Amino acid sequence: VQLQASGGGLVQAGDSLTLSCAASVRTFSGRVMGWFRQAPGKEREFVASISWGGVSTNYASSVKGRFTISRDNAKNTVYLQMNSLKPEDTAVYYCAAKQPRSSSFDYWGQGTLVTVSS
Repeated sequence: VQLQASGGGLVQAGDSLTLSCAASVRTFSGRVMGWFRQAPGKEREFVASISWGGVSTNYASSVKGRFTISRDNAKNTVYLQMNSLKPEDTAVYYCAAKQPRSSSFDYWGQGTLVTVSS
């Protein structure tokens, strides 16, 4: 397994949760890392991404100001800190990796379920 996401669970609205994604060196090194999510009955959507150096980050408008993506290159791990969670954040969260110049993510983890109760 090249990408292993973890940290999902059942929380209440307003709570915080941190997801982690551990990657192999080959999958992680030099790559842009991203988080995506797929809610029941909906298409997968982009959540956040971070450049190799961590300087550049991007967020979906729906999570901006509440979620923070970060990475520890020494540990080949990317994180997603989620604050002020809402029921609409309920989804399976996936981490992914791509080359900086690529337009699409080509490595995907297995997903971790986040359920936010109201």
